[in-house]
Amino acid sequence: MRYISTRGAAPALDFEGVTLAGLANDGGLYVPEAWPSLSRDDIAGLAGLSYAETAVRIMAPFVGDSLTSDELRALCEEAYGRFDHAAVTPLTQLDGQHWLMELFHGPTLAFKDVALQLLGLLFERFLSNRDTHLTVVGATSGDTGSAAIDALAGRAKVDVFMLHPLGRVSDVQRRQMTTVLSPNVHNIAIQGSFDDAQAIVKGLFADRDFATRFDLSAVNSINWARLMAQIVYYFYAAVRLGAPERAVAFSVPTGNFGDVFAGYAAARMGLPVARLIVATNVNDILHRAIAEGDYSVGQVTPTAAPSMDIQVSSNFERLLFELHARDGAALAATMGGFETSRALRLTDAMRGQASGLFSSARIDEDGMAMAMRWAFERAAELIDPHTAIGLAAAREAGLARNVPVVTLATAHPAKFRDAVERATGVRPSLPARFAGLFDREERFTTLPATREAIRDYVAGHAVERV
Repeated sequence: MRYISTRGAAPALDFEGVTLAGLANDGGLYVPEAWPSLSRDDIAGLAGLSYAETAVRIMAPFVGDSLTSDELRALCEEAYGRFDHAAVTPLTQLDGQHWLMELFHGPTLAFKDVALQLLGLLFERFLSNRDTHLTVVGATSGDTGSAAIDALAGRAKVDVFMLHPLGRVSDVQRRQMTTVLSPNVHNIAIQGSFDDAQAIVKGLFADRDFATRFDLSAVNSINWARLMAQIVYYFYAAVRLGAPERAVAFSVPTGNFGDVFAGYAAARMGLPVARLIVATNVNDILHRAIAEGDYSVGQVTPTAAPSMDIQVSSNFERLLFELHARDGAALAATMGGFETSRALRLTDAMRGQASGLFSSARIDEDGMAMAMRWAFERAAELIDPHTAIGLAAAREAGLARNVPVVTLATAHPAKFRDAVERATGVRPSLPARFAGLFDREERFTTLPATREAIRDYVAGHAVERV
């Protein structure tokens, strides 16, 4: 398997190369040169397999010759052995049509663990063969940071610099990052938004002088290996609900478009997906793009669902690449215009192509709270604000009653205790393993939201290339 850049000018890489690189050096994102295909018999053969074995079957075509099947299996068993549910991503039924896929049973209680536990092991495995010290620079709207830090803290040959927007993540999210005092972990609170943090990270990768001094890599969903790992749970859930004989719909709380693009990849591989519902909050650039063709940047509005408080969704570029008929030069021109004007329009043909699989919804704070109350009162389930937005979008999607709809439950409700309590009257408790989280020492550095400030800080703490 080879990987190409969405902007067409970066060299093609194998799986090991694309995992360590993260972002392409032409500013694009890596995607498979061709989508692997699973037959109906292949998909039916996933029934009854463990999550780890399912992961091996789904990821093997993407890994190619970079790992043997036995090596990949060992990594998957180690990564998912840290989850506190044997099914790893279990399904919970809400009513006759609606289901939750619980993606929060990993070490940091968020869906990011499903990919980042594996990514940490992949980094360690690939770096063991190289005289390389990796400098991981990432931006987080809350959950990526804690999951990446848990996966990489204390690992040899890796330093982690994680940017989060000051005051715009929940107290649990922040402390899960800032109480990790491992010397290879550097938490940076920027005086700006997640979009500012994401733009700074992309700018550092594009800074040729900086990128030649350090071996940079990414843990955000711009890293293909993260999305690859997320494809697995779409297959795992769909097979348990009747695939390949039955199509299944998924409602995905969406900020950076990575999780829902993994669903697109599953569909391209042959999974019968009835619909991918892109559920946004009031920061609705993705809803506007899919419903109206208007991908234009507005102001970020802080909400009780901070992981969705995003206006520039990095992974949307991967879908745009597909909608541009995989023409990297054409997409590079489009993205160049977007980076200047902060706006682009999807053509009617692009919207028509996307509408075959995608629909979208904008859920405001009232709709989010109502979904949280419905889940608690009707199904005795406490759900977090992001999951509630997904559930609200699922319930208003108007799909046929014989189509099961799976809402991705992306975070444990206790990560957003205040919002859950306001909506339901019940304050969720953190699992026992987080006892003392609010008594631990915090350590982070506050910096301006400028590329220069972050570049100087990273340069002063990272290990330069030999």
